[in-house]
Amino acid sequence: MTTQTPPIRVGLIGLSASAATAWAANAHLPYLLSPTGRSRYTITALLNSSTSAAERAVAAYNLHPSQIKTYGDPAALAADPSVDLVVCNTRVDTHFDTVLPSVKAGKDVFVEWPLAHDTHHARVLAEEIKKAGGRGIVGLQGGAAPVAAKLRQLLEEGRIGKVLSSELRVFGGTNDRAELPDKLAYFAERKYGGNIVAIGVMHTLHLVQSVLGDLASAKADLHLQRPEIPIRDTSSNTITRTIQSEIPDLILVSGRWDESSITQKNATLHYRTRRGQPFSGEPALQWTIHGEKGEIRIVSRDMGFIHVGNPSARVIEIHDFATNTVDKVEWDWEKWQQELPVPARNIGSLYEAFVEAKKSGTPPRYVTFDDAVRRHEQLDGLFADWKP
Repeated sequence: MTTQTPPIRVGLIGLSASAATAWAANAHLPYLLSPTGRSRYTITALLNSSTSAAERAVAAYNLHPSQIKTYGDPAALAADPSVDLVVCNTRVDTHFDTVLPSVKAGKDVFVEWPLAHDTHHARVLAEEIKKAGGRGIVGLQGGAAPVAAKLRQLLEEGRIGKVLSSELRVFGGTNDRAELPDKLAYFAERKYGGNIVAIGVMHTLHLVQSVLGDLASAKADLHLQRPEIPIRDTSSNTITRTIQSEIPDLILVSGRWDESSITQKNATLHYRTRRGQPFSGEPALQWTIHGEKGEIRIVSRDMGFIHVGNPSARVIEIHDFATNTVDKVEWDWEKWQQELPVPARNIGSLYEAFVEAKKSGTPPRYVTFDDAVRRHEQLDGLFADWKP
């Protein structure tokens, strides 16, 4: 007789009806409330800036108040024995303070990327979770994306021979090239840890490296083309002020790979991204992988963040040099993912991978806190010579 494993009890931090990005509502909640999610997880607590804010979130998302405890204090959530996994979706500069008590309490903790607002605090979280015996998950979901698995498969099969170089041209990071909405004004200040380099560039670099392997070296050429940023009040839809930016808006990253089963020694990366919209009619992302025998191309017309799961990037083109023909290879979502909104699909894969690793004791197929520290160190390297 098989005994069914009880669902993992989740405490959500940052599920708010008034959040600037609503990532918890758009990417985490749909999975957790889906049939697949409910079979593995159950939400038992919410933590917001206050208990009343958490209570409002319970009502806003039609959750069951009798089944969910509400908190305004991270220490109180950490002390709750009915919570196994704490999931943090707050602004980057609050990650550390909101999850540290739960980390020290030995709970498993899922933190959206970046893990913390700087590398020092990320290291502290990684060290503390090891001391307390919990598991750490970080929301760098690109490696769990079906497109990444399909690309890796094609490369391991030798479809284009060994990789010689890879190039990306990406637009985005924010919806507009010039201004920012008032709730995202902090994107212009580096101290908060949330900006287009830390979030957009690093998500894309993680996806690339999950396919091609970690870069042996990487450096950036950073430029600030629009130092003055108008801030739009979203309630009145008017520009109310202008601020000075500390964050580059044109980022060029060059890197190289060591020799591996799929990359030639010193295979190169060239990655260019610019904040805001592309030239009219041009795609938001074009990624090519150039090999000895052919070249792979992925085009995403509407969104540079293909780690989220933009459906327009579901076709992979392969140019065979010998025959001068182009084949199209499609990838698809698992059936359970197809029932979710697009932002929740790859995040759902992280939840699934966590359950698998927890049950089987096998190495995790998600980004751990230690992995995230290495990504933070890579981010520091990109900013090494930056002076706004």
